[in-house]
Amino acid sequence: MKRILKWTGRGLIVLVLLILAVGIWKREQVVRLGSVLTLFDEGKIVGNFTAMEQAFLTTPMALPDGPPNVLPTGPAMDMPAGYAEWITSADVTGIVVVKDGTIRHEAYPLSDPARTDDPASRTRISWSLAKSYLSVLFGILLEEGAIDSLDDPVTKYVPELVGSAYEASTIRNVLQMSSGVTFDEDYLDFWSDINKMGRILGLGGSMDRFATELTETFAEPGETWKYTSIDTHILGMVIRGATGRPVPDLMNEKVLTPLRMQDEPRYITDGNGVAFVLGGLLISNRDYALFGHMVASGGTAFGQRIVSEAWIEESIAPSAKTEPDRVGYGYQWWVPVGGSEGQVFGRGIYGQYIYIDRPRGVVIAVNAADREFREAGVHSSNMEMLRAIVAALD
Repeated sequence: MKRILKWTGRGLIVLVLLILAVGIWKREQVVRLGSVLTLFDEGKIVGNFTAMEQAFLTTPMALPDGPPNVLPTGPAMDMPAGYAEWITSADVTGIVVVKDGTIRHEAYPLSDPARTDDPASRTRISWSLAKSYLSVLFGILLEEGAIDSLDDPVTKYVPELVGSAYEASTIRNVLQMSSGVTFDEDYLDFWSDINKMGRILGLGGSMDRFATELTETFAEPGETWKYTSIDTHILGMVIRGATGRPVPDLMNEKVLTPLRMQDEPRYITDGNGVAFVLGGLLISNRDYALFGHMVASGGTAFGQRIVSEAWIEESIAPSAKTEPDRVGYGYQWWVPVGGSEGQVFGRGIYGQYIYIDRPRGVVIAVNAADREFREAGVHSSNMEMLRAIVAALD
Protein backbone atom coordinates (compact mmCIF):
# COMPACT_ATOMS: atom_id res chain seq x y z
CA MET A 1 0.00 0.00 0.00
CA LYS A 2 2.84 2.39 0.86
CA ARG A 3 4.42 1.66 -2.53
CA ILE A 4 1.12 2.39 -4.30
CA LEU A 5 0.72 5.66 -2.40
CA LYS A 6 4.33 6.51 -3.14
CA TRP A 7 3.90 6.01 -6.89
CA THR A 8 0.51 7.76 -6.85
CA GLY A 9 2.13 10.74 -5.19
CA ARG A 10 4.90 10.78 -7.75
CA GLY A 11 2.32 10.54 -10.53
CA LEU A 12 0.44 13.54 -9.19
CA ILE A 13 3.67 15.52 -8.97
CA VAL A 14 4.51 14.63 -12.57
CA LEU A 15 0.98 15.61 -13.67
CA VAL A 16 1.24 18.96 -11.89
CA LEU A 17 4.64 19.57 -13.45
CA LEU A 18 3.28 18.71 -16.90
CA ILE A 19 0.36 21.12 -16.41
CA LEU A 20 2.77 23.85 -15.30
CA ALA A 21 5.04 23.15 -18.27
CA VAL A 22 2.15 23.37 -20.72
CA GLY A 23 1.00 26.56 -18.99
CA ILE A 24 4.44 28.11 -19.42
CA TRP A 25 4.78 26.83 -23.02
CA LYS A 26 1.34 28.12 -23.96
CA ARG A 27 1.38 31.09 -21.62
CA GLU A 28 0.58 33.63 -24.32
CA GLN A 29 -2.41 31.61 -25.55
CA VAL A 30 -3.67 31.07 -21.99
CA VAL A 31 -3.42 34.80 -21.23
CA ARG A 32 -5.21 35.70 -24.48
CA LEU A 33 -7.98 33.17 -23.80
CA GLY A 34 -8.46 34.63 -20.33
CA SER A 35 -8.74 38.10 -21.88
CA VAL A 36 -11.24 36.87 -24.47
CA LEU A 37 -13.44 35.24 -21.82
CA THR A 38 -13.58 38.50 -19.81
CA LEU A 39 -13.61 40.85 -22.80
CA PHE A 40 -17.14 42.13 -22.19
CA ASP A 41 -17.21 42.02 -18.40
CA GLU A 42 -18.62 45.03 -16.59
CA GLY A 43 -15.80 47.21 -15.34
CA LYS A 44 -13.39 45.86 -17.98
CA ILE A 45 -15.15 46.37 -21.29
CA VAL A 46 -14.25 50.05 -21.76
CA GLY A 47 -10.55 49.43 -21.19
CA ASN A 48 -10.60 46.21 -23.21
CA PHE A 49 -12.05 47.92 -26.28
CA THR A 50 -9.04 50.25 -26.41
CA ALA A 51 -6.47 47.52 -25.70
CA MET A 52 -7.53 44.65 -27.92
CA GLU A 53 -3.93 43.66 -28.62
CA GLN A 54 -3.91 42.12 -25.13
CA ALA A 55 -6.61 39.63 -26.13
CA PHE A 56 -5.73 38.98 -29.76
CA LEU A 57 -2.82 38.80 -32.15
CA THR A 58 -2.62 41.99 -34.21
CA THR A 59 -0.64 43.33 -37.14
CA PRO A 60 0.12 47.06 -37.49
CA MET A 61 -0.48 48.98 -40.70
CA ALA A 62 2.14 51.70 -40.85
CA LEU A 63 1.14 55.30 -41.42
CA PRO A 64 2.56 56.96 -44.55
CA ASP A 65 5.28 59.59 -44.35
CA GLY A 66 4.09 63.15 -44.32
CA PRO A 67 1.28 65.02 -42.60
CA PRO A 68 -2.05 63.26 -41.98
CA ASN A 69 -5.42 64.39 -43.27
CA VAL A 70 -6.99 66.21 -40.35
CA LEU A 71 -10.64 67.20 -40.50
CA PRO A 72 -10.75 70.84 -39.32
CA THR A 73 -12.76 71.82 -36.27
CA GLY A 74 -15.58 74.31 -36.75
CA PRO A 75 -18.03 76.04 -34.42
CA ALA A 76 -19.55 73.72 -31.83
CA MET A 77 -23.08 72.63 -32.63
CA ASP A 78 -26.01 72.61 -30.23
CA MET A 79 -26.74 68.99 -29.43
CA PRO A 80 -30.36 67.82 -29.56
CA ALA A 81 -32.57 67.21 -26.56
CA GLY A 82 -31.78 63.96 -24.78
CA TYR A 83 -28.19 63.77 -26.06
CA ALA A 84 -26.55 63.86 -22.61
CA GLU A 85 -28.81 61.10 -21.34
CA TRP A 86 -28.21 59.04 -24.48
CA ILE A 87 -24.40 59.02 -24.30
CA THR A 88 -24.70 57.78 -20.72
CA SER A 89 -27.27 55.08 -21.36
CA ALA A 90 -25.50 53.92 -24.53
CA ASP A 91 -22.07 53.84 -22.82
CA VAL A 92 -20.58 55.96 -25.59
CA THR A 93 -16.78 56.04 -25.39
CA GLY A 94 -16.22 58.42 -28.29
CA ILE A 95 -18.25 60.41 -30.82
CA VAL A 96 -17.22 62.65 -33.71
CA VAL A 97 -19.80 64.60 -35.73
CA VAL A 98 -18.74 65.96 -39.13
CA LYS A 99 -20.65 68.37 -41.36
CA ASP A 100 -19.30 69.16 -44.84
CA GLY A 101 -15.84 67.97 -43.85
CA THR A 102 -15.67 69.97 -40.60
CA ILE A 103 -15.85 68.52 -37.09
CA ARG A 104 -18.76 70.16 -35.29
CA HIS A 105 -18.78 67.98 -32.16
CA GLU A 106 -16.29 65.62 -30.53
CA ALA A 107 -16.48 63.98 -27.11
CA TYR A 108 -15.00 61.05 -25.17
CA PRO A 109 -17.42 60.47 -22.28
CA LEU A 110 -15.93 57.22 -20.94
CA SER A 111 -12.26 56.62 -20.35
CA ASP A 112 -10.20 53.81 -18.92
CA PRO A 113 -8.75 55.22 -15.67
CA ALA A 114 -5.58 53.19 -16.25
CA ARG A 115 -4.85 55.10 -19.47
CA THR A 116 -3.16 58.50 -19.44
CA ASP A 117 -2.83 59.08 -23.18
CA ASP A 118 -5.10 61.35 -25.22
CA PRO A 119 -8.51 59.63 -25.63
CA ALA A 120 -8.80 61.10 -29.13
CA SER A 121 -5.73 59.16 -30.28
CA ARG A 122 -6.80 55.79 -28.90
CA THR A 123 -7.70 53.12 -31.40
CA ARG A 124 -11.02 51.44 -30.67
CA ILE A 125 -12.29 48.11 -31.90
CA SER A 126 -14.44 48.37 -35.00
CA TRP A 127 -16.34 45.14 -34.64
CA SER A 128 -18.53 44.92 -37.74
CA LEU A 129 -17.68 48.42 -38.95
CA ALA A 130 -14.74 46.54 -40.49
CA LYS A 131 -17.17 44.93 -42.95
CA SER A 132 -17.86 48.30 -44.58
CA TYR A 133 -14.13 48.95 -44.93
CA LEU A 134 -13.78 45.60 -46.70
CA SER A 135 -16.61 46.60 -49.04
CA VAL A 136 -14.60 49.63 -50.18
CA LEU A 137 -11.47 47.51 -50.68
CA PHE A 138 -13.48 44.97 -52.64
CA GLY A 139 -14.78 47.67 -54.97
CA ILE A 140 -11.25 48.89 -55.65
CA LEU A 141 -9.99 45.39 -56.47
CA LEU A 142 -12.98 44.74 -58.72
CA GLU A 143 -12.34 47.96 -60.64
CA GLU A 144 -8.64 47.13 -60.95
CA GLY A 145 -9.48 43.77 -62.49
CA ALA A 146 -8.14 41.52 -59.74
CA ILE A 147 -11.67 40.10 -59.49
CA ASP A 148 -13.58 39.47 -62.70
CA SER A 149 -17.21 39.65 -61.63
CA LEU A 150 -19.44 39.75 -58.58
CA ASP A 151 -21.32 36.83 -60.09
CA ASP A 152 -18.26 34.58 -60.05
CA PRO A 153 -18.55 31.62 -57.67
CA VAL A 154 -16.39 32.06 -54.59
CA THR A 155 -14.75 28.72 -55.39
CA LYS A 156 -13.15 30.31 -58.48
CA TYR A 157 -10.81 32.16 -56.13
CA VAL A 158 -10.96 29.81 -53.12
CA PRO A 159 -10.90 26.17 -54.29
CA GLU A 160 -10.75 25.02 -50.65
CA LEU A 161 -14.46 25.92 -50.39
CA VAL A 162 -15.45 23.14 -52.80
CA GLY A 163 -17.51 20.70 -50.73
CA SER A 164 -18.26 23.30 -48.05
CA ALA A 165 -21.51 25.16 -47.38
CA TYR A 166 -20.22 27.92 -49.68
CA GLU A 167 -19.73 25.74 -52.75
CA ALA A 168 -22.74 27.22 -54.60
CA SER A 169 -22.35 30.84 -53.41
CA THR A 170 -21.34 33.74 -55.63
CA ILE A 171 -19.37 36.78 -54.51
CA ARG A 172 -22.54 38.86 -54.71
CA ASN A 173 -24.33 36.41 -52.41
CA VAL A 174 -21.74 36.86 -49.66
CA LEU A 175 -21.46 40.61 -50.19
CA GLN A 176 -25.21 40.82 -49.55
CA MET A 177 -25.23 38.36 -46.62
CA SER A 178 -27.38 36.02 -48.71
CA SER A 179 -25.25 32.88 -48.79
CA GLY A 180 -27.87 30.73 -47.04
CA VAL A 181 -25.13 29.24 -44.84
CA THR A 182 -26.15 28.13 -41.36
CA PHE A 183 -24.25 30.17 -38.76
CA ASP A 184 -25.40 30.98 -35.21
CA GLU A 185 -24.77 34.70 -34.62
CA ASP A 186 -25.99 34.80 -30.99
CA TYR A 187 -23.32 36.80 -29.16
CA LEU A 188 -24.84 35.94 -25.78
CA ASP A 189 -24.68 32.15 -26.28
CA PHE A 190 -21.29 30.78 -25.23
CA TRP A 191 -21.61 27.86 -27.69
CA SER A 192 -22.80 29.87 -30.70
CA ASP A 193 -20.75 29.79 -33.90
CA ILE A 194 -19.74 33.43 -33.51
CA ASN A 195 -18.36 32.78 -30.02
CA LYS A 196 -16.64 29.54 -31.04
CA MET A 197 -14.98 31.55 -33.78
CA GLY A 198 -13.90 34.18 -31.25
CA ARG A 199 -12.22 31.55 -29.09
CA ILE A 200 -10.45 30.09 -32.13
CA LEU A 201 -9.23 33.59 -32.93
CA GLY A 202 -8.09 34.24 -29.37
CA LEU A 203 -6.16 30.96 -29.22
CA GLY A 204 -4.42 31.64 -32.53
CA GLY A 205 -6.34 29.00 -34.48
CA SER A 206 -7.27 29.05 -38.17
CA MET A 207 -10.25 31.10 -39.32
CA ASP A 208 -9.97 29.59 -42.81
CA ARG A 209 -10.30 26.08 -41.43
CA PHE A 210 -13.33 27.13 -39.39
CA ALA A 211 -14.98 28.52 -42.54
CA THR A 212 -14.20 25.57 -44.80
CA GLU A 213 -15.56 23.12 -42.23
CA LEU A 214 -19.04 24.70 -42.33
CA THR A 215 -21.32 22.33 -44.25
CA GLU A 216 -24.95 23.22 -43.44
CA THR A 217 -27.25 25.61 -45.30
CA PHE A 218 -30.80 26.77 -44.60
CA ALA A 219 -31.59 28.30 -48.02
CA GLU A 220 -30.31 28.47 -51.57
CA PRO A 221 -27.70 31.19 -52.17
CA GLY A 222 -29.29 34.54 -53.05
CA GLU A 223 -32.75 33.41 -51.94
CA THR A 224 -32.85 34.79 -48.39
CA TRP A 225 -31.03 37.55 -46.52
CA LYS A 226 -29.67 36.67 -43.10
CA TYR A 227 -26.90 38.53 -41.34
CA THR A 228 -24.04 36.02 -41.28
CA SER A 229 -20.66 37.38 -40.22
CA ILE A 230 -18.68 34.46 -41.59
CA ASP A 231 -19.79 35.58 -45.09
CA THR A 232 -17.39 38.49 -44.69
CA HIS A 233 -14.52 36.13 -43.90
CA ILE A 234 -15.27 34.41 -47.21
CA LEU A 235 -14.86 37.78 -48.93
CA GLY A 236 -11.45 38.04 -47.32
CA MET A 237 -10.57 34.57 -48.60
CA VAL A 238 -11.68 35.63 -52.11
CA ILE A 239 -9.47 38.73 -51.94
CA ARG A 240 -6.47 36.70 -50.83
CA GLY A 241 -7.11 34.06 -53.47
CA ALA A 242 -7.50 36.64 -56.24
CA THR A 243 -4.43 38.70 -55.34
CA GLY A 244 -2.10 36.35 -53.47
CA ARG A 245 -1.66 39.09 -50.85
CA PRO A 246 -2.73 39.54 -47.20
CA VAL A 247 -5.73 41.77 -46.59
CA PRO A 248 -3.88 44.11 -44.16
CA ASP A 249 -1.32 44.91 -46.87
CA LEU A 250 -4.04 45.61 -49.42
CA MET A 251 -6.24 47.56 -47.00
CA ASN A 252 -3.32 49.74 -46.02
CA GLU A 253 -2.13 50.32 -49.58
CA LYS A 254 -5.50 50.87 -51.25
CA VAL A 255 -7.61 52.52 -48.53
CA LEU A 256 -5.85 53.58 -45.32
CA THR A 257 -2.66 55.08 -46.76
CA PRO A 258 -4.58 57.22 -49.28
CA LEU A 259 -6.82 58.34 -46.40
CA ARG A 260 -3.66 59.48 -44.54
CA MET A 261 -5.03 58.70 -41.10
CA GLN A 262 -3.80 60.32 -37.88
CA ASP A 263 -3.36 57.21 -35.71
CA GLU A 264 -1.69 53.93 -36.64
CA PRO A 265 -4.35 51.30 -37.33
CA ARG A 266 -4.10 47.58 -36.63
CA TYR A 267 -5.87 44.44 -37.77
CA ILE A 268 -6.63 41.56 -35.42
CA THR A 269 -5.33 38.32 -36.96
CA ASP A 270 -5.54 34.61 -36.34
CA GLY A 271 -2.56 32.37 -35.68
CA ASN A 272 -1.74 32.25 -39.38
CA GLY A 273 -1.64 36.02 -39.79
CA VAL A 274 -5.05 36.05 -41.51
CA ALA A 275 -6.94 39.26 -40.79
CA PHE A 276 -10.19 39.17 -38.83
CA VAL A 277 -11.89 41.08 -41.63
CA LEU A 278 -15.40 40.75 -40.26
CA GLY A 279 -14.68 42.82 -37.16
CA GLY A 280 -11.01 43.31 -36.34
CA LEU A 281 -9.94 46.83 -37.23
CA LEU A 282 -8.46 49.03 -34.49
CA ILE A 283 -8.90 52.68 -35.51
CA SER A 284 -9.42 55.98 -33.68
CA ASN A 285 -12.74 57.86 -33.67
CA ARG A 286 -11.42 60.69 -35.83
CA ASP A 287 -10.15 58.22 -38.40
CA TYR A 288 -13.49 56.38 -38.45
CA ALA A 289 -15.02 59.78 -39.19
CA LEU A 290 -12.43 60.38 -41.92
CA PHE A 291 -13.41 57.11 -43.60
CA GLY A 292 -17.10 58.06 -43.36
CA HIS A 293 -16.32 61.47 -44.85
CA MET A 294 -14.66 59.73 -47.82
CA VAL A 295 -17.76 57.62 -48.42
CA ALA A 296 -20.06 60.64 -48.00
CA SER A 297 -17.90 62.46 -50.57
CA GLY A 298 -18.41 59.76 -53.17
CA GLY A 299 -15.09 57.99 -52.71
CA THR A 300 -12.69 60.94 -52.35
CA ALA A 301 -10.84 62.41 -49.38
CA PHE A 302 -8.92 65.69 -49.47
CA GLY A 303 -8.90 65.58 -53.27
CA GLN A 304 -7.62 61.99 -53.43
CA ARG A 305 -9.89 59.49 -55.16
CA ILE A 306 -9.86 56.19 -53.31
CA VAL A 307 -12.78 54.30 -54.84
CA SER A 308 -15.18 55.20 -57.63
CA GLU A 309 -18.45 56.97 -56.93
CA ALA A 310 -20.17 54.25 -58.96
CA TRP A 311 -19.03 51.63 -56.44
CA ILE A 312 -20.11 53.79 -53.49
CA GLU A 313 -23.57 54.19 -54.98
CA GLU A 314 -23.89 50.49 -55.86
CA SER A 315 -22.57 49.22 -52.55
CA ILE A 316 -24.79 51.38 -50.33
CA ALA A 317 -27.97 50.69 -52.31
CA PRO A 318 -30.41 48.33 -50.49
CA SER A 319 -29.99 45.49 -53.00
CA ALA A 320 -30.26 42.46 -50.70
CA LYS A 321 -33.60 40.62 -50.36
CA THR A 322 -34.41 41.86 -46.89
CA GLU A 323 -37.84 42.43 -45.40
CA PRO A 324 -38.47 46.01 -46.60
CA ASP A 325 -40.21 47.14 -43.41
CA ARG A 326 -37.36 45.96 -41.18
CA VAL A 327 -33.96 46.70 -42.67
CA GLY A 328 -32.13 47.44 -45.88
CA TYR A 329 -28.75 45.96 -46.77
CA GLY A 330 -26.27 46.50 -49.58
CA TYR A 331 -22.71 45.25 -49.93
CA GLN A 332 -21.71 45.12 -46.25
CA TRP A 333 -23.60 48.36 -45.53
CA TRP A 334 -26.89 48.85 -43.67
CA VAL A 335 -29.64 51.11 -45.04
CA PRO A 336 -31.97 52.60 -42.38
CA VAL A 337 -35.66 51.82 -42.56
CA GLY A 338 -37.56 54.97 -43.50
CA GLY A 339 -34.37 56.76 -44.48
CA SER A 340 -34.04 58.91 -47.57
CA GLU A 341 -31.69 58.19 -50.48
CA GLY A 342 -28.03 58.50 -49.53
CA GLN A 343 -28.48 57.55 -45.88
CA VAL A 344 -26.42 54.51 -44.89
CA PHE A 345 -24.50 53.20 -41.92
CA GLY A 346 -21.92 50.69 -40.81
CA ARG A 347 -22.70 48.99 -37.53
CA GLY A 348 -20.81 46.95 -34.96
CA ILE A 349 -21.85 45.15 -31.80
CA TYR A 350 -21.81 47.00 -28.48
CA GLY A 351 -22.79 50.27 -30.17
CA GLN A 352 -20.29 51.06 -32.93
CA TYR A 353 -21.63 53.21 -35.81
CA ILE A 354 -20.52 55.18 -38.82
CA TYR A 355 -23.72 56.95 -39.80
CA ILE A 356 -23.66 58.79 -43.14
CA ASP A 357 -26.19 61.19 -44.66
CA ARG A 358 -24.68 61.97 -48.06
CA PRO A 359 -27.20 64.64 -49.20
CA ARG A 360 -26.62 66.63 -45.98
CA GLY A 361 -22.86 66.01 -45.88
CA VAL A 362 -23.05 64.58 -42.34
CA VAL A 363 -20.98 61.78 -40.83
CA ILE A 364 -21.29 60.57 -37.23
CA ALA A 365 -18.68 58.13 -35.90
CA VAL A 366 -19.65 56.49 -32.61
CA ASN A 367 -17.75 54.03 -30.46
CA ALA A 368 -19.36 52.52 -27.40
CA ALA A 369 -19.19 49.69 -24.88
CA ASP A 370 -22.91 49.09 -24.43
CA ARG A 371 -23.44 45.68 -22.81
CA GLU A 372 -27.20 46.05 -23.43
CA PHE A 373 -26.84 46.52 -27.18
CA ARG A 374 -29.06 43.51 -27.93
CA GLU A 375 -31.94 44.64 -25.71
CA ALA A 376 -35.21 45.51 -27.46
CA GLY A 377 -35.35 49.12 -28.60
CA VAL A 378 -31.64 49.93 -28.09
CA HIS A 379 -30.74 50.09 -31.78
CA SER A 380 -33.90 52.07 -32.56
CA SER A 381 -33.03 54.53 -29.81
CA ASN A 382 -29.53 54.92 -31.23
CA MET A 383 -30.88 55.56 -34.70
CA GLU A 384 -33.33 58.14 -33.41
CA MET A 385 -30.51 60.04 -31.71
CA LEU A 386 -28.23 59.87 -34.77
CA ARG A 387 -31.05 61.29 -36.90
CA ALA A 388 -31.71 63.98 -34.31
CA ILE A 389 -28.04 64.99 -34.45
CA VAL A 390 -28.26 65.24 -38.24
CA ALA A 391 -31.41 67.37 -37.95
CA ALA A 392 -29.72 69.66 -35.42
CA LEU A 393 -27.15 70.56 -38.08
CA ASP A 394 -29.75 71.79 -40.60
